Amino acid sequence: MDAPRSARTHRLPPPVQGRTGGAGTHLLSSRSVVLTPFHVAVQVRDLEEARRFYTEVLGCAEGRSATGWADFNMFGHQFVCHVNPELGVNGRVTSHRNLVDGHGVPVPHCGVVLEPGEWTKLAARLRQHRVDWVIEPYTRFVNTPGEQSTLFIRDPSGNALEFKSFRDIAGQLFAS
Repeated sequence: MDAPRSARTHRLPPPVQGRTGGAGTHLLSSRSVVLTPFHVAVQVRDLEEARRFYTEVLGCAEGRSATGWADFNMFGHQFVCHVNPELGVNGRVTSHRNLVDGHGVPVPHCGVVLEPGEWTKLAARLRQHRVDWVIEPYTRFVNTPGEQSTLFIRDPSGNALEFKSFRDIAGQLFAS
């Protein structure tokens, strides 16, 4: 997998009238912004199992680690796995599903918005591995401003991951 870029520049649309506040306000009020890396931490049942999944299946490079945790470069973002011994050897974190476009989307989940070419490569890579598909790759909201390619998988500990792509990330990411 190509080395992920650590920051991406996207031209964003002008501010939307009538929307206020929130953590992303600075993104909507700027015409151009450098997106900075995001940090996500999840619990896993076994660190070696997580290492194999995140490096071999997803293609993430491992960064720092200690006895109970390891971080990974997930497309330029810091993704950290922390061991939760209470999950047990076969345990999995739980989630519920919310119906979106006729599919049961797991909640909670996290993921990355990728450029179309990167998303296609990742989808092909995942098809070569035995992954726990929640929602196989497809395009949803066709012919709308929110049209996107998406896929959902679970890691061995049950953490739900979404990878999605828009033809025009800056124009579509927050389009209504």
